[in-house]
Amino acid sequence: MRNNIFVIGTDTGVGKTVLSLLLVQFFYAKGYSPFYLKPIQTGCKNPSDVNSDAGFIYRYVRPLRGKDPAESVIYCFENPKAPWFAAQDEGRKIDVRVIRKVVEERSLLYFPVVLEAAGGLLVPVSEKILMVDIIRITGARPIIAARPGLGTINHTLLTIEALRKRRISPAGIVFIASAQGDTSEELVMIHENMEAIEKFSGIKVAGLIGKIKDFSNPDQSCYQPLERIPGIF
Repeated sequence: MRNNIFVIGTDTGVGKTVLSLLLVQFFYAKGYSPFYLKPIQTGCKNPSDVNSDAGFIYRYVRPLRGKDPAESVIYCFENPKAPWFAAQDEGRKIDVRVIRKVVEERSLLYFPVVLEAAGGLLVPVSEKILMVDIIRITGARPIIAARPGLGTINHTLLTIEALRKRRISPAGIVFIASAQGDTSEELVMIHENMEAIEKFSGIKVAGLIGKIKDFSNPDQSCYQPLERIPGIF
């Protein structure tokens, strides 16, 4: 399972799902048979809802259109909370052994499995398990999705530190823009943020993915940072 990918974020709403989408599209374009997996989804009643991450992926990846997004979600909870409390609200518990088994089964049929985290690394999945523990248990290689702007240096370095503390090596870092930062001041800050993260972590930021106008057919420049992630294949 070590060739699988786990998309993690420095925070919630940083672009994990967009990065997951691009990775799945990227691998299909390269002739691989990827599988998108969202082990834990919160904030929607079922995986087919409009605000479901799996629903988003299935809408914009051509080979997945018309298929049921539920096949890519193991646990789904209605309340938009940390998984531990979202599960608690419904009288349910998350079993990481189930998650590991599903990843193992999908890994026999697909390559790679692209997993997407729920929130950041230290989000509680249960009273004893954090999201980062699921990364460790599955053995997938984490790729960090991060904001390009102010605050990202601290958030990204803390994320890397949390991984390394658990002897997990990040595969790469990708900046995801939520808006088109095209002023000279914004571009300078983005490059400074990249420089600082690379300097203090020793990991090169693969690049910046700009605002995407058409998720069904992103500009080819959106895939260029993925090509720069070491050992992605």
